[in-house]
Amino acid sequence: MKTLFSLILLTATFCYSSEAINVGTYPQEVRTFYKTSDGLPSDVVHAVAIHPTGTVYAGTDKGLAYFSNKKWHTVEELLNASVQSIGMDGNEVIVLAATEAGNFLAILKNNKVEKEINLHEEFAQSALIVSGNAIYLGNSSGLYQLDYKKDPKQLALAGHAIRQLYLSSENKILAATDLGLMKIDLKKKKEKALYPYEGTRSWAPRDVQAVFHDSKGRLWFASAQGVGMHDKTWTLYTGKEGLPYNNFTTGSPGENGVVWFGTSKGAIRYDGNHWAYRQGMRWLPDDHVNSIAVNQNGDAWLATNKGLSLIERRPMTLAEKAKFYEDEIDRYHRRTPYEYVLEVGLPEAGVKANVRQRDSDNDGLWTSMYGAGECFAYAATKDPLAKKRATKAFKAMESLRKVTENAEVSPPHGYVARTILPTDGPNPNDGRLERDIRNQQTNDKLWKAYEPRWPRSADGKWYYKTDTSSDELDGHYFLYGLYYDLVAETEEEKDAVREQVKALTDHLIKHDFQLVDVDGKPTRWARFSPKEMNYSKNWIIERGLNSLSMLTYLAVAQHITGDKKYGEVMDDLINNHSYMQNLSRQKYHHGIATGNQSDDEMAFMNYYHLVKYEKDPERRSRFAISLWDSWKMEEPEMNPLFNFVIAAVSKGVTYTDAFDTQSTEPTGTWHEDAIETLMRIPLDRVNWRHDNSERIDILRPHKSNEAYDERSLARKGYRSNGKVIPADESYYNHWNHDVWQLQSGGNGHGLGDGTIFLLPYYMGLYHGFVK
Repeated sequence: MKTLFSLILLTATFCYSSEAINVGTYPQEVRTFYKTSDGLPSDVVHAVAIHPTGTVYAGTDKGLAYFSNKKWHTVEELLNASVQSIGMDGNEVIVLAATEAGNFLAILKNNKVEKEINLHEEFAQSALIVSGNAIYLGNSSGLYQLDYKKDPKQLALAGHAIRQLYLSSENKILAATDLGLMKIDLKKKKEKALYPYEGTRSWAPRDVQAVFHDSKGRLWFASAQGVGMHDKTWTLYTGKEGLPYNNFTTGSPGENGVVWFGTSKGAIRYDGNHWAYRQGMRWLPDDHVNSIAVNQNGDAWLATNKGLSLIERRPMTLAEKAKFYEDEIDRYHRRTPYEYVLEVGLPEAGVKANVRQRDSDNDGLWTSMYGAGECFAYAATKDPLAKKRATKAFKAMESLRKVTENAEVSPPHGYVARTILPTDGPNPNDGRLERDIRNQQTNDKLWKAYEPRWPRSADGKWYYKTDTSSDELDGHYFLYGLYYDLVAETEEEKDAVREQVKALTDHLIKHDFQLVDVDGKPTRWARFSPKEMNYSKNWIIERGLNSLSMLTYLAVAQHITGDKKYGEVMDDLINNHSYMQNLSRQKYHHGIATGNQSDDEMAFMNYYHLVKYEKDPERRSRFAISLWDSWKMEEPEMNPLFNFVIAAVSKGVTYTDAFDTQSTEPTGTWHEDAIETLMRIPLDRVNWRHDNSERIDILRPHKSNEAYDERSLARKGYRSNGKVIPADESYYNHWNHDVWQLQSGGNGHGLGDGTIFLLPYYMGLYHGFVK
């Protein structure tokens, strides 16, 4: 295809538009590993090739296998032979193999060996191509021809190592060699080095690892200098042009002009517009790629020393992708009868069986964000199941208030807990006080040490976790506003939201804008009082964000309850305590790639309601310009949630100061970026490790402030196009992840839920950005 991304670009070359992008069906990449447990003779796969009939052949160090009827079958005559290369000629399959008895070529028809040709030891590892009655071999000492009856005859490149061969036309062979990119005219018995050039750049490539023609007849090669393509003239690609890596091992044509390259650290796919880097267990059983073969559908088979990977391009819609994630959440991610939604543990890396559900500090936040997505889903689709899911999420948040009430140890009315654990399990208070004291003494002097941190509920069924933080409250209020506006239809449903919001907001106002805990003191992070925000050095970094949070809570409370007192309190904080002025620098940072991404996630949830609910035009413009200023720092992150938030609430809003009037709407490719990220978030939500630290297309952030930790910036980077690493080349559990980090993910023992996709997708669907 002319890549879906490029098609989107053609329809999205605007600064701002509420017009939906119709994504339709797109190719969703999905990988499957094949190993000995799946029928391969060995995990060490040297070569892979695809027969014109579509049958896939894998050459391993213990034999040849072919994939038919979704099963692997072995060629009995080649069991225990180390198959190094595979060639095709009509119905015949020719393999280069070795056993203890020696090296040989095996010629197969109908997966039976019909003939064997013995070879000298020097041909143990050779490049192989077949044409008619001629077989061409390239080894460490040159190019040879074999005519089935005679010993190999040397044709060219004596004394030079050949890595890959391609028969470009009758009597002409292209060779990737240690000498360079070579063209051999068999008829004239001449060899010629090719020297690619583009503009003022000219390469004399050495140690070329790959050469081939793509499906459009264009010549490609890969060397340490980069990748070159010849189509009447040369085009050269380096990290500056987006090439991710350059320690090549092989190359292969794909569908419709697409090309693939294998490297010592992953595989690369290029469609003429976008480079995709496939590294780590998300895509490969081992990073060193030995061989690649691609079928007409674009499905790529990649051979490694730890197995074979199939990366399929399955037709899918964003709606189907959403259903996949929702089904996964229903299957694995609902904890307790209240069904808190969050990541789970996997006892065996990558295997979704016997999952281990556990609590987190942010069960309320993650479940709120999941519920928010289902609110948008119900508003956009009217699917009763979406309403049921959204209601379940709201009830789970409601339970976090009710579980704290009338217990032997209870906080003031309105308090919401972080999460709960059943009392028939281990006591989470055991050893907790000692750990908290140690943390207070060695890490965070404001950390609270008290007990019980996990009091029992009045009915004795639950431990509830205290010391609730501001990010939990941000998630709560985000869900409350959406559930009230988009899902609650009966007065009973609306009254439940009013009661919840009133109780929590009144608690905050009564206690000087602080969430007061079971010990009668404010929690560590849920503190929004004017005294601390404006006069305490401990809260300089949080001043803008916490001012934003408190104003949002009050705006949501006034909107839902209709009680003007919340608006009056909001007026007081703005007029007498500078809370709106504090938003002029909401995000505390030292430039691009700095700051706290968790704070960004919190801020954008708050901005959504604060800007949307504000009726005063001047205030709304002040709130909107604060959002715009925050968003400009996030623009390179291609974050669909952040992009859709600003697009949804800032349309038509302008800001005027003493010098100018400006729009607060998003600019540039925000729409295309959001859609691309939604498409590229992998279906596989296992926390596989990604290592982008050695990429050659990565630029390092500028150290803009001496106070910022230079070591932290050294671990960050962005692509040569100015954007962060794409979603399928990194791992995000939630949108609080630092997407500038070059290394991400874990060991495959964690399974994230799909909220990272569902929330922005359904928000975009509801607001008309996605069709």
